Amino acid sequence: MNIEIFDLERIQSLYENTVPINLTESGFHPYTLKELLSEDQLDMLTGTVLGYGQTNGSIPLRQTIADLYPKCTEDNVMVTNGTAEANFIACHTLLEKGDEIVMMVPNYMQIWGIAKEMGCIPRRFHLREENRWKPDLKELENQISAKTKMIVLCNPNNPTGYVLSKDEMEGIVDIAKRHDCWIYCDEVYKGANLDGIEKPSFYGMYDKVVVNGGLSKAYALPGLRLGWLVGPKDKMEDAWAYSDYTSITAGILSHKIGEIVLKPEMRKKVLSRNIDMLNENLKMTVDWVNQHKDLLEFVPPKAGGMVFIKYKFPINSTALSDWLRLEKGVFILAGDVYGIDNHFRIGIGAEKKELLKGYNILSSALNERFS
Repeated sequence: MNIEIFDLERIQSLYENTVPINLTESGFHPYTLKELLSEDQLDMLTGTVLGYGQTNGSIPLRQTIADLYPKCTEDNVMVTNGTAEANFIACHTLLEKGDEIVMMVPNYMQIWGIAKEMGCIPRRFHLREENRWKPDLKELENQISAKTKMIVLCNPNNPTGYVLSKDEMEGIVDIAKRHDCWIYCDEVYKGANLDGIEKPSFYGMYDKVVVNGGLSKAYALPGLRLGWLVGPKDKMEDAWAYSDYTSITAGILSHKIGEIVLKPEMRKKVLSRNIDMLNENLKMTVDWVNQHKDLLEFVPPKAGGMVFIKYKFPINSTALSDWLRLEKGVFILAGDVYGIDNHFRIGIGAEKKELLKGYNILSSALNERFS
């Protein structure tokens, strides 16, 4: 096998459904269709013929997505089976064997694995925890060579919740322009900002930009497996050609629900629900960490559905995760999957009662072994 195991996804798949308390979820507590849709909308879905739709996304759905971005039309949009497929076909559209990429870390590491499997060379530039996760743009510049084809970003960031400032975005665009690189930005958490103020997309800032989006994270609808790419028309046509060899199309019901959810009024309702949940759970998380401030600390996120916690006791993060899962019935995600030991990720988009239950168990465990 030429592709390495994607540790983050494999570990979650193995354990997240087999523990009493799962604290690893990276999105928000999912909706049911009954919670989300009106009776008329549900009736429309039950009357839908379950055939194939347009394989790059229905025109109404692509236009609805296009309306979320500046100077964008349906021809700039490619609908995918989740953002995982979006990442896969974007890499195959923009990269060739021997190309180099420079990737923001920590990050959702799927593209790292895809690039290596393709024969590309991935390099890192860091968000610096000691600087409250601000990006090291000097390091980014230093990592770029004549072979660099793409700068890979995640904004808002997984797992830190950091959101790039306008100046930082402009600085990255300036670097990309000077080196004639593509910018590829994972924007799956766009709209899940704690302050309720949605920050701009990279799309529209430069002609060599492709971004992704999807309903799994900020919209709390992971089961629909609906994602998208936004970029230049010719690149979206190339991406469509690759998707003909992967999943061909997202499901017809996902197309229809996506079109409903992404209309302005419904989108505002969904995002507001999730932001309220995020703020309430973050306050509870801050209070919990403060109870263990001799053992734990973290930089509060600006967006997204998770916190990335640093711990100050001597145990490897995978060993810590395994001990808590096997002995205490609580699953946290080890920092090792991001290449950063002495950290763990907790999802704070869960229902408050489940999060509180998990924190109580973690408190007992920490006091038992590390206090």
